Amino acid sequence: MSCNRNAQTAHPPVGGVLSQKDLDVSKNRMKNLNTIERGQIQDWINGQNEKFYPTQLNYWVTVDGFDRRERRADNTLISYSYELYDFDQTKIYDQPFERRDAKFGHFDELKAVENALRFIHDGEEVTLLVPSSLAYGTFGDEKKIDNDIPLIIKLKAL
Repeated sequence: MSCNRNAQTAHPPVGGVLSQKDLDVSKNRMKNLNTIERGQIQDWINGQNEKFYPTQLNYWVTVDGFDRRERRADNTLISYSYELYDFDQTKIYDQPFERRDAKFGHFDELKAVENALRFIHDGEEVTLLVPSSLAYGTFGDEKKIDNDIPLIIKLKAL
């Protein structure tokens, strides 16, 4: 008896390997999009009664000095919920996203949400204004959130 091994040829990703030029075009597109979205978010903030403060990670929050607070460590547990809105303040999903006893370092969440959870106090509720690059980015969530959509996130630590 002998073993018959099916040799499979490796193929590059659909469309081939991206060139440095393609990578540069993509990088510049995201940089320009982020600049445009930051300007649009700042214009929106200027029309609000509530104050928003920029964070080091490139989103805004309703608490001054928020990301200078003590940071929660990896492997600590947190329970939280959040609701997503567009900048017309229309709620995107009827039910909030909710997680119980999530362990830092072991869950995959929107970048801005995971970052904000590091600094939020138990029982506290904050509003985040998030450019698309820290939300669902170029692809959206493939359900109700289209590509390149900045979001308002109402986040609560339970």
